[in-house]
Amino acid sequence: MRTLIQHGTIVNADSTVKADLLIDGAKIKEIRASIPATVAETVVDATGLLLLPGGIDAHTHLDMPFGGTTSADDFLTGTRAAAIGGTTTIVDFAIQARGTKMRTALDTWWKKAEGKACIDYGLHMIVTDLPDAGLEDMDDLVCEGVASFKLFMAYPNVLMVDDATIFKALKQTAKNGALICMHAENGSVIDVIVQQALAEGKTAPIYHALTRPTVAEAEAVHRAIAMAEMAGVPVYIVHLSSEDALNQVREARDRGLPAFAETCPQYLLLSIEDNMEGRGWEGAKYVFTPPLRERINLPKLWDGLRSDNLQVVSTDHCPFCFEDQKALGKNDFTKIPNGGPGIENRLQLLHHHGVGQGNFSLNRFVELVSTAPARIFGMYPQKGVLAPGSDADIVLWDANADHTISAKTHHMKVDYSMFEGFRVRGNARDVYARGELIVSKGEFVGKPGRGQYLRREARGGAWK
Repeated sequence: MRTLIQHGTIVNADSTVKADLLIDGAKIKEIRASIPATVAETVVDATGLLLLPGGIDAHTHLDMPFGGTTSADDFLTGTRAAAIGGTTTIVDFAIQARGTKMRTALDTWWKKAEGKACIDYGLHMIVTDLPDAGLEDMDDLVCEGVASFKLFMAYPNVLMVDDATIFKALKQTAKNGALICMHAENGSVIDVIVQQALAEGKTAPIYHALTRPTVAEAEAVHRAIAMAEMAGVPVYIVHLSSEDALNQVREARDRGLPAFAETCPQYLLLSIEDNMEGRGWEGAKYVFTPPLRERINLPKLWDGLRSDNLQVVSTDHCPFCFEDQKALGKNDFTKIPNGGPGIENRLQLLHHHGVGQGNFSLNRFVELVSTAPARIFGMYPQKGVLAPGSDADIVLWDANADHTISAKTHHMKVDYSMFEGFRVRGNARDVYARGELIVSKGEFVGKPGRGQYLRREARGGAWK
């Protein structure tokens, strides 16, 4: 089947052009002006609309066990909500249980996605245990298309690994071409601060933020980059949240090091002052890690996106329902499951507050939400660009559509929105994924389970 999309404006990271786009099966066949309607069985009029490469969310946690519960969205509800928001690819995280092989975790996450994923997905591997034999496990997973591994410098006795383990993993990527992603916070120091707060009776949600200082993030970012420099490999900092941490990335990049980082909409738009102070238990909605920061950090992160010291905006989507799951920590902020919902709203928020508020261009918007994650995580040019031969992952974007974000209307399986009441201009109207129309006029019309596992390419930093 061929579909011709006529009269739209095609926006890539490096170009904007009025043209027609022809889909043939799962791929883009041709892009040029005035393609005759007779070549296609279906013709779509995109007058007044933008054609964007499908969004790529490189940081999600679907069906993830954490803190005695499991994230509220599974691969069905989470990927369906993502599609409605204009995201056609995610990279989720499989978690290696300590004392087990990474391949066991990979098999587990494949089963979680099987028959449910509505869009294509890749998998990072969270490494919690790395004996010498585990280094070969990393190589085996690269052969299975796992082109990135995540290690934690936070959550002692749960996910955190020591510097020796981090350095061994970094050194192994010099051989297998994979990329190490770092959750960078000094977990040992934070744990001391947390225990002191609890001893003083400080148990409210806001103390989750107040016990995780920005300096603890910055120190860990500095250490992660230093270890990557010693290993001679790139490193990617996930969910960077503060000016202090951003300064470490900027200084490394100024020295020519291949240090990369993402941030998330919550760190660009929310703050301790606006969302936690004086909110009491309501503040539990904003308990995630790293935590919300003081308002002064927000413009600095926007600067980081403009200057390319931050390359990607992901969501860290990890939702827990407020009424029952967040309530596990009603009397102790350390027991509140860490995470928040956002997979559906990323493009809306970044278009409105980025493009609409003059923070960056439409082309930079496409780069942040699609092209850069495709390049960094081994999916380009299959994903992340509208070009002949690429997957026909296409968002018909109405830049003038008004939308109010609300838990009453969103499609994520969670009972609140972090961005409740935010009014945004710009929204996905129709979404194609590998040539299939899966969202029509904002409604999901695809089939659960149609999403495919992506065997990503380990590029050894060639994308930098």
